Amino acid sequence: MLAGELYRPDAELAADHTAAEHWMARYNASGAFSAAELHALLCERFARVGKDAVIRPPFFCDYGSNISLGDGVFLNFNCVILDVVTVVIGDRTQIGPAVQIYTADHPRDAETRRAGLEFGRPIRIGSDVWIGGGAIILPGVTIGDGALVGAGSVVTRDVASGTIVAGNPARRRLPSGHSRHRAGRIQREGHRHL
Repeated sequence: MLAGELYRPDAELAADHTAAEHWMARYNASGAFSAAELHALLCERFARVGKDAVIRPPFFCDYGSNISLGDGVFLNFNCVILDVVTVVIGDRTQIGPAVQIYTADHPRDAETRRAGLEFGRPIRIGSDVWIGGGAIILPGVTIGDGALVGAGSVVTRDVASGTIVAGNPARRRLPSGHSRHRAGRIQREGHRHL
């Protein structure tokens, strides 16, 4: 499964998923817990939890054990991470409410799907990223450091460091105050940053 190859869920995976469901029940009932208590609960289940990382409950995942959070990461209410393979979220990244991060993928042909086979593709989200509420990150995507993903976007492809994407599918956007004419002039004049 973790190698990204086709697999069929088995008893061992079912047991891991059941353990994650029990953990989520505890975590999602922890509304009055201190930040330290929530952090300790995350450390019970996740591969890595950086200093001052916060996930506001409710939160949902497949396993939890494939999720790594950097220092100062923040996930708002109602986020979903389907972590059949690794999900790495870099330092100081902020993720809005109801964001969905999917590593789980399925074969494109119906016959293979009918056989119950599936696979996963890892997701890497860099440091200092901001993902707006309700965004969906699809399997195999890498989001570079300092990128911004607009609320409600569906990210189907990699996002370069320092860029802004929005829409369905998410496409590169210019920062406010930049016209396409000015951006073209800047690129022609050899400037590296917009």
